[in-house]
Amino acid sequence: MPPELATLRDVLRWAVSRFNAAGLHFGHGSASAYDEAAYLLLHALQLPPDRLEPFLDARLSAAEKEMLGALLARRIEERLPAAYLTHEAWLGDYRFYVDERVIVPRSHIAGLLFEGALAPWLGEPEALDGALDLCTGSGCLAVLLALTFPRTRVDGVDVSAAALEVAARNVADYGLEARIELVRSDLFAGLDGRRYDLVVSNPPYVTGAAMRALPAEYRHEPALALAAGEDGLDIIRRILAEAPRHLQPDGILVVEAGGNRAIVEAAFPNLPFTWLESDDGDGAVFLLERAQLQS
Repeated sequence: MPPELATLRDVLRWAVSRFNAAGLHFGHGSASAYDEAAYLLLHALQLPPDRLEPFLDARLSAAEKEMLGALLARRIEERLPAAYLTHEAWLGDYRFYVDERVIVPRSHIAGLLFEGALAPWLGEPEALDGALDLCTGSGCLAVLLALTFPRTRVDGVDVSAAALEVAARNVADYGLEARIELVRSDLFAGLDGRRYDLVVSNPPYVTGAAMRALPAEYRHEPALALAAGEDGLDIIRRILAEAPRHLQPDGILVVEAGGNRAIVEAAFPNLPFTWLESDDGDGAVFLLERAQLQS
């Protein structure tokens, strides 16, 4: 870091310039070089993540500059997502631990839970008996389900034992061990006939072409949690086929498909998908009732 940089404002400007010059990709919680640089600097200095302005003209010590320079260098040289550098990711106001064993949480389903968008299909939250987070990864959606429906038992399922270790940490961080059960299973295979009122899933759905074109930052994430065959539907096809056996009669299935809406609709022309709208993305998540899956 140049010695003439003295304040946090100086280092922030320098970091933004370096990030832009390096052509970094942003998509793991930050939308721009400025947002990501500000987040990394505030986190590293143990300052409030939403209070940049009061500290901009604070002078940095030599040790702080050295520490910040090393952090920013890793972001640039290794192309590591910021979440893997800080070991945290945020969904709304909720913080989750993350590392390279899981993808960085960024599900549109979280926004739907925050906004109560599933209420028309679920009735009274107190009446919800069981919910499943399929492909739970870091466990973030399982935690949010348990917090949204405080009387509901929640299962979080993933095929990756390493991912479930991260999920267990997040479940424990929120004190939800008594209400969330984590199960290692290839989708529904290990659920022994369990049925749920609500099944949510943010499964792998990246197409073969998109996998081959992934920016370097995304290549640090487990490919198992991203790749889903050439058309991106390998996992979604299995979920749609197997879900009816694990839904209660009035149960619903909510699945994130990213930008694959047209591919999904073309592959299943007879299914009456409801595509849900949220503040953080429209048409990325579909909903189906159990009766619709069986028709």
